Amino acid sequence: MNSRPLPATTLVAILLVLSVLVLLPLGRSAELPLVIAAIAGAVLLARGRLRPDDAGARLVLVLFACYWLPALLSGFAAIEPGKTWTTVATTLRFLPFALFVGWALRDAPRWPALVAAVAIVASLWALDAWVQMATGYSLGGAAEKERVSGIFGAGNLKLGPVLATLSPFVLLAARARFGRRGLAITFVLLAAPILLAGSRAAWLSYALVGALLVWHETRDPRRFLGACVALVLGVGAIAAIAWHDSARFGARIERSLRALQGTEAAIDEASAGRLRIWRTAVAMSAAHPLTGVGARGFRYAYPAYAAPGDRFVDSVSDTGASHAHQIVLEVLSETGAAGLLFWIAGAWFALRAWWRADASARSRAFAPALALVAMCFPINTHLAFYSAWWGLLFWWLIALYCAALAAREVAT
Repeated sequence: MNSRPLPATTLVAILLVLSVLVLLPLGRSAELPLVIAAIAGAVLLARGRLRPDDAGARLVLVLFACYWLPALLSGFAAIEPGKTWTTVATTLRFLPFALFVGWALRDAPRWPALVAAVAIVASLWALDAWVQMATGYSLGGAAEKERVSGIFGAGNLKLGPVLATLSPFVLLAARARFGRRGLAITFVLLAAPILLAGSRAAWLSYALVGALLVWHETRDPRRFLGACVALVLGVGAIAAIAWHDSARFGARIERSLRALQGTEAAIDEASAGRLRIWRTAVAMSAAHPLTGVGARGFRYAYPAYAAPGDRFVDSVSDTGASHAHQIVLEVLSETGAAGLLFWIAGAWFALRAWWRADASARSRAFAPALALVAMCFPINTHLAFYSAWWGLLFWWLIALYCAALAAREVAT
C-alpha cells in the first residue's frame, strides 16, 4: 500500500468531498462544498487535467445523461414550467461535482481511508441518536414526539433513511477492522437507531443491506438461510424490546400491522396515506404518458388527479403531496415513459460497469454500490430523487461509485 503523504491539493479535494456528507444534516449547508467542488471540476475540465474520455468520466457522463435528460424532456410539457426548468438548471451542478470526485479519488490506495472516514461520520450520527434515545436530546435538539430524529432534528426526519443508506460503509469498515464478529455487533448497534427513527422505508433498506451482506459473507444457500434466521432473531429481539419500552416505536408498529386487516382504508392508514398518493401518481402517469407532468411538478399537478376528499390537497395553495414516495412512480409521473426508459438504461450501464470491473475495483466500489441498492430498491417507498437534498446524496454516492471503479491501482 502506498504510504506517501498526500499532496496538499489532493488532501483538500478529498476533504471537500467528505464535507458534503458532514454538512448533510445542516440543511442547504452541504451545497457550499458541492458547488465549490463543481466549480473546481469545471476548471479542471477546461484546463485538460480532467479528461472526459477517461473510464470514470465516461461512466459519470452516461449516468448523468440518464438522470438529467428525462428532466429536460419533461420541461417542454410541464404543468409548472418554472419549477421544472429550475430543476433542470440546478441539477447540472451534479455533473462537474461527480467529475471532480473522480479526480479527487483517482488513487486506489486512498479508498480504505475514505470508506473509514464515511463510516466514522455515520457512526457519530448513530452515536448521537443513541444519546437521544437515552436522554431525549441530541446535537439536533429534542427528539420528535414519535421518532428518534438525531442530528437531523425533529423538523427533518431523515435520520433513518440516511443511516440505512450509509450503513454499508459502517458495516464494511467494521468487517475490515474487527472481522465477522465486529460486523454482527455493528449491525445490531445500527439497528436500534434505525428502528426507532421510525421510517419503515429505512427498515426495509437496512434489512436488504443485511441480507446482501450475509450472502456476501456466506455464498452458500444453507449458510445464508441460517445466518438470515439469526439476523431476523437478533433484530426481532431489538424490536421487541423497543416495542415494550418505546411508545413511539410501538405506535409505528401498530400502525403498520393495521395493513393485515386487508381493507383499503386500513392499508392506506398503515402506509400513512401512501396508497392514495400512488393512485394519484398512476392517474398522473396515464394522463401524461410520454414525458410526465414535469420534474418536481408532482405537487402542482396533484389536485387535478386526486380523488375527492384527498387529505393531501391544500385548497389554499392548490397543491398536493410533494412527490410520489416511490422511485418508479416518481419517474413515471414526473418524466413519463421516456424518463423510465432512461433510468432503466442508467441502471444497466451502472451494472455493466460493475460486471466489467476487476475484483479490486469491485471491492472498492462495494460500499457505494450497496448504498445505492439500498437507496433505489424499487420495492419500497422513497424520498424524491429530483429534489435538492435527496438528489444531492444520490449523486454523492454515484460519484463515489464511478470513482471507485475507475481508480488506478498505483498512484503516479
